[in-house]
Amino acid sequence: MIQFKDGFYADIRIEDRSRTVISYKAGMLEEMKNRKEKQAFLRVYDGKLWYYASVTDVEHLQKTLDGLYAAATANPGILEDPVVRRFEKNRDSISSFADCSVRDVPLKDKQALLLNYLPILSEESSVALPAGTYLDRNSKFRFLSSLGADICYDYQTCGLSFSFNMAEGDKKFAGHWQTGATRFEELVGLEETLRDAVREQAYFLRNSVQVEAGKYPVVLSPMAAGVFAHESFGHKSESDFMLSDESMKNEWQLGKKVGSPILSIAECGSVPGSGFVPYDDEGTKARKNYLIKNGVLAGRLHSAMTAAVLDEDLTGNARAIDCTFEPIVRMTTTYIEGGELDFDELIAPIKKGYFIKTINHGSGMSTFTIAPSLSYEIVDGKLGRPVQISVITGTVFETLGLIDGLTRDVELLSFVTGGCGKMEQMGLPVGFGGPYVRVSSMNVQ
Repeated sequence: MIQFKDGFYADIRIEDRSRTVISYKAGMLEEMKNRKEKQAFLRVYDGKLWYYASVTDVEHLQKTLDGLYAAATANPGILEDPVVRRFEKNRDSISSFADCSVRDVPLKDKQALLLNYLPILSEESSVALPAGTYLDRNSKFRFLSSLGADICYDYQTCGLSFSFNMAEGDKKFAGHWQTGATRFEELVGLEETLRDAVREQAYFLRNSVQVEAGKYPVVLSPMAAGVFAHESFGHKSESDFMLSDESMKNEWQLGKKVGSPILSIAECGSVPGSGFVPYDDEGTKARKNYLIKNGVLAGRLHSAMTAAVLDEDLTGNARAIDCTFEPIVRMTTTYIEGGELDFDELIAPIKKGYFIKTINHGSGMSTFTIAPSLSYEIVDGKLGRPVQISVITGTVFETLGLIDGLTRDVELLSFVTGGCGKMEQMGLPVGFGGPYVRVSSMNVQ
């Protein structure tokens, strides 16, 4: 039983984590391991400074907490501190994966699943060096605070990732495909989905042509639109960036028109998938936060500290990659909301433009760059030849204003590789997505 002292704010977050990685390359097993670990991160705040400790000995947390208290200075008015006053006092227990934990799936079954899919990569004659990875993670969290918060919840993702080189004559292409899920059984029976993906990339290798560089209408898939929302706008919404930057504060005035009136970008930790965070690492309950609502800047993302400095409400976005680090302002699942069109209606008005189906990566804040993988021409309102596009680029606010069409269907994506990086905390699980998005003009190179 943890004993908290008066005159301080304190909280403790504990994670019991299990991770599995199985990887093959060119038919050879490279890695197969399951790692289990328990960690805790403790904080004490006296109104002036934060005192931290990260430990693996979760059985003796009181001793560590008392050491932090000894370093701090008691403050009789701590409960009136503007940061402390914002902390929520939630008490909750959420068990979403107790009956389907990947911890309970034998390692040999995970290996067999991966081995079932690997031969599909080599059905195409152009494929060389096929590689595949199975990954999963199951975490059990507990959060306690001196204000009375007591929260337990679990988190789980699992997935498959494949990569391969493709070559035919002097043509080359780096192929890849992955899928993420929250239950192991959702990864079964995807043979035809993977086979179709490999075939499409082989077709792209053989038939794609170089793009004609210039400014064109562009349609972004949910993947490309989600990366754009995350990289180009979501990071700008993380309020710690603007605490010491007056130009950011001026640029980021709530109520300012920043995009097309059909555009709304939201962020929410309660969405199932890789960005699932029902409570953040300060015990704040997840909620839907509009970053842009009908083209108007509607909100930004906060920890308790940034909310206090900017005198705004909590959003549930204080996160750390694990119990080695303190929580900072991070995204959960960021997405563009849908519109009123279907895909055929979306591309019908385009005389000449491009459809970005999959991407290799994206980056940027004030300006952005997205590197497509699979792209196609749009000619007279119809999809045409596959095209090789190095990058699409633009300025964020200009592009937001040029969005002029959205499909009604929205797809939210989960991934088990990579993750979001910020400061020294790399690889944070997040989700993103959106509808198919039409932009009236983008730089295509």
